[in-house]
Amino acid sequence: MTANVGGTTALGDSAARQLANATKTVPQLSTISPRWLTHLLQWVPVEAGIYRLNQVKNPEEIRVACTAKTHENQLPRTFVEYESQPREFFLNAVSTVLDVHTRVSDLYSSPHDQIKEQLRLTIETIKENQESELINNPDYGLLAQVAEEQRILPLTGAPTPDDLDELLTKVWKEPAFFLAHPLTIAAFGREATRRGTPPPTTSLFGSQFITWRGVPLIPSDKVPVADGKSKILLLRVGDKRQGVVGLFQPGLPGEQGPGLSVRFMGINNHAIASYLISLYCSLAVHTPDALAVLDDVEINKYHDYPDTYK
Repeated sequence: MTANVGGTTALGDSAARQLANATKTVPQLSTISPRWLTHLLQWVPVEAGIYRLNQVKNPEEIRVACTAKTHENQLPRTFVEYESQPREFFLNAVSTVLDVHTRVSDLYSSPHDQIKEQLRLTIETIKENQESELINNPDYGLLAQVAEEQRILPLTGAPTPDDLDELLTKVWKEPAFFLAHPLTIAAFGREATRRGTPPPTTSLFGSQFITWRGVPLIPSDKVPVADGKSKILLLRVGDKRQGVVGLFQPGLPGEQGPGLSVRFMGINNHAIASYLISLYCSLAVHTPDALAVLDDVEINKYHDYPDTYK
């Protein structure tokens, strides 16, 4: 096509673009999130996919005494009993089979490798599902492992500084972070600001997070939201702190990362190449006071402020 500008005819944009090389991005996927939870957990390798959580039975019965210098006091005698049937955690697999037609990978892999991009996007989706399972799995997820005495309700419905203070009394031994849906964090920000105590921020992984009492509020869109209500979790992490730890299987065939395996399954008679992608993981809470939750948090509460500028 031609273009006529000021009476002069010249080559038009549409035709000229036929000779131009477009700069092409890799395929984008809107469901990818930062997955802060998996970054903040300590990951513990396990053998044979089994993690046995040994605990001391009746710890209050362990007897010790402080003896006076001027008296020969009789020392108490004690021993530490272990649970005879400790809980065992088994790794779960998040898996799929990726199919790629060999004609597609042969002919259309410039400038971006089709197999590489197909694997990348599928692995990203598997990792998103992994974070969801770490929170919501009915067997080993965080929400399923909260002890009954570690569950509290908000005082007024919306998440207030008082509610987060109450959570901190439940996980007061070296709390690591709060975990909540972004909408819940916004609701807490509104309540804190309304009280004249806007939360300070801190920098982690190059991003800004609001904090309360120095403990960051970490967003995850995998924390469930239903009927205008959600939850806020508070965690202590690490095995040395008797906290929450992630579990993975090291040394997998075709290992691409911790607990992540990609294996070529072959090419069938329809020229389809198949790849088995598996991510093995689980999560363990060492002691009940390492995890607490604020239930039934209202996230849709807003406030009317007087217009001070009129």
